[in-house]
Amino acid sequence: MTKFPHLRQDFAASLVVFLVALPLCVGVAVASGVPAELGLVTGIVGGLVTGMLPGSSLQVSGPAAGLTVLVFEAVDTYGLPALGVIVLATGLLQLAMGALRLGRWFRAISLSVVEGMLAGIGLVLIAGQLYAAAGLEAPSSGLDKILGLPGAAADALGSTEALASLAVGAGTVVVMVLWRRMPGPAGAVPGALAAVLLATAVTLAFGVPVATVEVQGLFDAIQPPGGDAFGELAGLGILGTIVAFTLIASAESLFSAAAVDRLHDGPRTEYNKELMAQGAGNTVCGVLGALPMTAVIVRSSANVQAGARTKASRVMHGVWLLLFAALLPAALALIPLPALAGILVHAGWKLIPFRGLVSLWRGHRGEALILVVTAVSIVAVNMFEGVLIGLALSVVKTAWEASQAKLEVIDKGAGPIQVYLSGNATFLRLPKILDTLEALPQDRPLVLDLSGLHHLDHACHTALRNWAERHSAPGTEPVRFTERTGATAREEDSPVATG
Repeated sequence: MTKFPHLRQDFAASLVVFLVALPLCVGVAVASGVPAELGLVTGIVGGLVTGMLPGSSLQVSGPAAGLTVLVFEAVDTYGLPALGVIVLATGLLQLAMGALRLGRWFRAISLSVVEGMLAGIGLVLIAGQLYAAAGLEAPSSGLDKILGLPGAAADALGSTEALASLAVGAGTVVVMVLWRRMPGPAGAVPGALAAVLLATAVTLAFGVPVATVEVQGLFDAIQPPGGDAFGELAGLGILGTIVAFTLIASAESLFSAAAVDRLHDGPRTEYNKELMAQGAGNTVCGVLGALPMTAVIVRSSANVQAGARTKASRVMHGVWLLLFAALLPAALALIPLPALAGILVHAGWKLIPFRGLVSLWRGHRGEALILVVTAVSIVAVNMFEGVLIGLALSVVKTAWEASQAKLEVIDKGAGPIQVYLSGNATFLRLPKILDTLEALPQDRPLVLDLSGLHHLDHACHTALRNWAERHSAPGTEPVRFTERTGATAREEDSPVATG
């Protein structure tokens, strides 16, 4: 026991994490359009491979709801054999980024973009799983999923089987929401597991006609990518998908690490090592043809709250997943698909930061706008382009806020008009600056003082020179500039005067 002083706490926590992870691994796999066993494979790798590596001691990795939409699109477009290649390339990229010490740069990504990304994923996930809960086929695009919901509701109302399936899905969500209030030992059982067990029991007891999970067997489900799949890498589309997987999986993992660090007093996350640990896990998942992994905040917080003290808890949770997949695979065939859809609807709802958006709107409307635009773009276009739109908007907002220029005009009635420009003069503020300058009288001498500027970009400098050349009326003294050179200011005439 001296070698493992916290074994008892870690053992108990590992069982809790296993019970939380089991239904989520299966649900994410089914929603991603891949065999259920592949979700378990990713969970096992997350425990036994990533769990053993340094980085974050209490963070738990596995298949995440946040990548469900992207995985489904990739499998739908390129086929299941290509998934292994995509995940393998993602893992190798993460390993390279960790080795190049780029992990900390993910902390520089705007939190609004990340939350907008998760909100967009949540919306598409909820919409898609509502179809699954009713046993209906969902449209392919996120926008079509949402726009098609009224028609799907009408179809479901006309079908007894669809209504029964919906009832199982809705009951699963209700159980998950209310389970946390259960007193005594029952409340210690994870809500997702309790909901799945109850849904399975009800459908079996009453013979409810619902679809259940298809079981292939663990070894039959594992399909390492072949040579043909690697040939797909020549396509531009699949390369964009790999970049999207890498950025989103890495950002989600490292943001999760920051959140988990706030939950405990143990060792802090080493971001570059954690990125390499995620890369190692995804590399193995890719070789096995499984789902991509990220660090998952739901499992990680359950691990901390259950009293885990070291990484042993997450490694043992991988052992329990492996034993379940090896010894009890037939149990998966009893799980109703609408129950898994209900779990993912609940997970998608938690991805949308409703309270955070309200407080963000009150204090930082620009950030709230970035969050909303990112989410809407993901729904309307696709995951990768939606994130790029959010990042671009974040950069523009930052540039706009950094470009704060103050223009002050002092006219004493006699002598030259003094114009003071201070702050950061960039092309973003140029229209307003030129509007003010062009409104000044042309028959009076002007002195434009730029000595208070911290930054003057090329576009703004050129525009000011051009304005000075054409501003003064004939017979009027040309515009004079006072510019800062190093630590001193110098005064000079415009090019009109010197020419």
